[in-house]
Amino acid sequence: MTSASSEADTDHFNLNVKTLMIVLMVLSPLRQIAMVFDLNKCMGCQTCSVACKMLWTRQPGEEHQWWCTVNTQPGLGTPKGWEQMGGGYAANGKPVLGHLPTANEFGGGWQFNQEEVFFGGKGRSVHLAPRANADQEPRWGPNWDEDQGGGVYPNSYYFYLPRLCNHCTRPVCVEVCPTKAMYKRREDGIVLRNEDICRGSGACMRACPYKKIYFNYVTNVAQHCIMCFPRLEQGIAPACARQCPGRLVFVGYLDDTDGPIHKLVNEWGVALPLHPEYSTEPNVFYVPPLSPHRLNEDRSIDYTTPRIPPDYLESLFGPKVHAALDNLRSELAAVRAGGQSEILHTLIVYKWQDLFGPFTKPPTQIHAAAKTPEVSA
Repeated sequence: MTSASSEADTDHFNLNVKTLMIVLMVLSPLRQIAMVFDLNKCMGCQTCSVACKMLWTRQPGEEHQWWCTVNTQPGLGTPKGWEQMGGGYAANGKPVLGHLPTANEFGGGWQFNQEEVFFGGKGRSVHLAPRANADQEPRWGPNWDEDQGGGVYPNSYYFYLPRLCNHCTRPVCVEVCPTKAMYKRREDGIVLRNEDICRGSGACMRACPYKKIYFNYVTNVAQHCIMCFPRLEQGIAPACARQCPGRLVFVGYLDDTDGPIHKLVNEWGVALPLHPEYSTEPNVFYVPPLSPHRLNEDRSIDYTTPRIPPDYLESLFGPKVHAALDNLRSELAAVRAGGQSEILHTLIVYKWQDLFGPFTKPPTQIHAAAKTPEVSA
């Protein structure tokens, strides 16, 4: 190889690197909206799910769509067995197209026998139940295995896991969309889609490893959580967060070094992403659940073994979960000994407005001229 050709190859390589850097700067979001759910405070009341449902998915074809769900862990969740359906990125960085969830695997969207129960005059001989669909009896739904959990009495256990679109930093759904209907907003990192150009290929549903993308069989487009962006643009927190009675959902910008999300995730390391091995870099984080101790056969307390198996928590949140739990336990011990803990003070949330960063505006103050759906949550 001549010196001239070597220099040309070097110049070409440098140009490609520079071009790639420019593209990444253009495509990368300026800021990233993120959420943190404290699983130690979630009581599975489903208020977040219902708030989202009432606000966003009441149109034809959306009956089975629950953009925010709260599943019992361990459990199969929704769609049924979603953790085994594949998706995300392979080790070589290429997208993985997993299983395309079916309507029956999502479940829900049924009609119930209200008329028969409330007005049929049958008394206690009938109870409220979903009516059979045209093709088959209901066999699964968003909370079909609620409160079942795992373990064997007296060491049975469960906890609740709210799930919604993670608005990932590396959204594999955006990469695989054949019509480029999906995109990530630069101003806040929210992942959205243009339904006018979506052709319903289902590639996004297959690639999403969290299976939080639904299909509308009436309009023939895919749909997912939009992080309540019309509310955020008005300075109002998402409905799921604002309606939560447990004060467990933090909303804010990940790069706000004075905000609780940055501290919980990046400074203290007690809030972790779900299934980090999928490599999509989700921006919904979880404070993992602390566990009571196991009981021995004589019902004495085994202070060395937590009831929720650490290996199971690692399968959800990755190996960093052990350090996160150790950090929480040490902070608890310090407070019980009479000390102070900024971490626990943050997680307790004495003032609910502290959950929402810059998004504390009441929904009642939405400008009347704003072209957004009616908001009451």
